[in-house]
Amino acid sequence: MRAARLSVVTATAVAALTAVAGCTEKGSSGDSDRVIDVTATDSKCEVSKKEFPAGHVELAIENKGSKVTEVYVLFPDDRIVTERENIGPGTKQKVTAEVKAGAYTIACKPGMKGDGIRQEVKATGGSAAKRDPRLDSAVAAYRKYAQEQADATLPLAKTFAAAVKAGDLEAAKKAYAPSRIGWERTEPVAESFGDIDPKVDVRADGLEAGQKWTGWHRLEKSLWQDKKITAADKTLADQLITDLTDWQKRVGKADITPTSMANGAKELLDEVATGKVTGEEERYSHTDLVDFKANVEGAEKSYELLKPVAQENNAALVTELDKQFAALNTLLDKYRADKSSYDFTSYDKVGDADRKQLSDGVNALAEPLSKLAAAVVTKSA
Repeated sequence: MRAARLSVVTATAVAALTAVAGCTEKGSSGDSDRVIDVTATDSKCEVSKKEFPAGHVELAIENKGSKVTEVYVLFPDDRIVTERENIGPGTKQKVTAEVKAGAYTIACKPGMKGDGIRQEVKATGGSAAKRDPRLDSAVAAYRKYAQEQADATLPLAKTFAAAVKAGDLEAAKKAYAPSRIGWERTEPVAESFGDIDPKVDVRADGLEAGQKWTGWHRLEKSLWQDKKITAADKTLADQLITDLTDWQKRVGKADITPTSMANGAKELLDEVATGKVTGEEERYSHTDLVDFKANVEGAEKSYELLKPVAQENNAALVTELDKQFAALNTLLDKYRADKSSYDFTSYDKVGDADRKQLSDGVNALAEPLSKLAAAVVTKSA
């Protein structure tokens, strides 16, 4: 879970915009009617055009501010369509999208806090590109996978909640990390239901003004830091199950496309880099490596489903991704005695040098993974 994100409402089944790729770029052509220059500062979010043809569109983003920023593309009802995080001061990034006709909002989020500085834009006419039928099969398989993960999460979460409600501190601690694996594997899908994510997976530093802290991490604090279970915690355990049941019922309605799968895989690596490697995600339980492994597994699932088309379009990229996934998984295996279990070393026992090695492994995978989305729609030159 990121420290903070925009408040959004439930996703529907109709996809209108899908991010294709994001990587550091030197600049934008700026002269095409399909290129939108987005200039972000600490106080402004400027776009080069507010109306453009539907179809393939490129967002050329430049952060001219002093703060790290994020750029979001939103539906009119504030659902997150796509986003690009951690855009440092003075850096540029590019996102290619396939847009259907309709209204959207581009929001820049300096400091990665709040609702962002917004610009209304509109896509007119045009048509979306035809899609390889193998990608439709990949989407169907991934949708089934996401539902399976949600279905498997609920009984594990109920075991965790039952231990909390029974006041059994040790049983609750034991059940905590396993209850989160399915969520972590499919986190981009889970987060697309923006009204659920802030309830179940927010950290203390991610709370918006006036927001009540609920969910896994609030209970994590009680179990490991406070070392006691209160009546309020037992109520929170019930609320967690209510919210996860809501998520489970809605997974089948999530917007999933080949490019959102690919971008979601990159987002999972970003989650690892900004939360797990730093030890911020599970700051009380130190079960970060369980989440780390689950994030990598979810990213690899998306990749494997998209791999046949990516192999045809960009064989060199596939070779590199195979190599880096294998290297990162091998590195993670150092921290568990049984490769079939999720009994990982407590992260507070992992030293700075080892954390640096893990961070390097994540970065080595994240860079080529950022190119996967483009590889499923465009043949390399």
